[in-house]
Amino acid sequence: MHDPWLTIIGIGEDGLAGLSDASRKALAEAETVFGGERHLALAGIADRGRPWSVPFETDCVLTCRGRPTVVLASGDPSWYGVGASLAERLSKSEWIAHPAPSTFSLAAARLGWRLESVVCLGLHAAPFERLVPHLTRGARIICLVRDDKAPGDLAKWLTARGWGDSRLWTLTALGGARESVAQYRADSYAADSGAGPVTVALETNGPHGVPRSSGLSDALFVHDGQFTKRPMRALALSALAPRCGDRLWDIGAGSGSISVEWALCGGTAIAVEARADRVANIRGNAATFGLTHRIAIVEGIAPDILSGLGTPQAVFIGGGLDARMFDAVWSRIEPRVRLVAHAVTLETEALLSDLHQRHGGELMRIEIAHAGHLGRYRSWEAVRPVVQWSAVK
Repeated sequence: MHDPWLTIIGIGEDGLAGLSDASRKALAEAETVFGGERHLALAGIADRGRPWSVPFETDCVLTCRGRPTVVLASGDPSWYGVGASLAERLSKSEWIAHPAPSTFSLAAARLGWRLESVVCLGLHAAPFERLVPHLTRGARIICLVRDDKAPGDLAKWLTARGWGDSRLWTLTALGGARESVAQYRADSYAADSGAGPVTVALETNGPHGVPRSSGLSDALFVHDGQFTKRPMRALALSALAPRCGDRLWDIGAGSGSISVEWALCGGTAIAVEARADRVANIRGNAATFGLTHRIAIVEGIAPDILSGLGTPQAVFIGGGLDARMFDAVWSRIEPRVRLVAHAVTLETEALLSDLHQRHGGELMRIEIAHAGHLGRYRSWEAVRPVVQWSAVK
């Protein structure tokens, strides 16, 4: 790394005293120093300081390209900070970073928690629903929050969802002279708003949370009756084989239940749906599970709408498959992409049979019956059979 013009410095509540010699040297030589007003004050920067007009606005930094410049950020700038945003726009030779201990590290140290087993989330601009996939009994979670009002709002949110018995800590101005740590129960939180940056730590106690197995209860989803039911969803997800970081095309997404379960496994999904009312259901389900950042919703008719979508690693077609749609999908996906399609009509079943003969894969006919009342007795009530074809291109 030869003479980078930009230095990204993590600064803590202890200000200049906590910086390395290299960080102090970069600050002394910088023509311009960007940061929040608090960061500039901690570093004693006055006339050279440029407070963020919009947090993490990188364009203003790039106007200083080629001249000695410093960006100040809290703790580790690469963890929910400006560091990665800048690095993505610069070559490796243009920048260097000097991180300080992250807020997550400081919080774990104060509480005596093993950081490797703690869920660390940035909720500055994200909804509290982002917590939903992580809410299990005994989970330990550290959250960066937007302001000193957020801990009270979060306590109310947790209590309303049955997690009021959770322990909650507010950790203020960690690493500085004004540092404080206070413990509460979520359902009896009554702290005064305090000055300084606030972090929230949780030790959860409440319902069992969202299961990690495929085939979540149908009752968890908003739908209009036309959606992939739990047993079929479990079989579809088994064939789709979700992997962390993989992208799914969920064509004819309906309620978005397949997309939701895929995203819970760590992937991202593009839910394609033609009907506006069902698009609204998908949007609501994604929000309920805290997955709006992992599920993109595209309103339109397949296959015409597919041309601009990012390349998937798997495709699910829950209904409406015909020869034209298959040809469009098959021609757009890359080798080794997994495709799973369901059929409930004789016509689509015949198409899947033909595709199985031409492309191989696995063809299954699935028949399920549920116990129901028949007078004073019980009897089996059969549901419409589904044919599933799964293949790898």
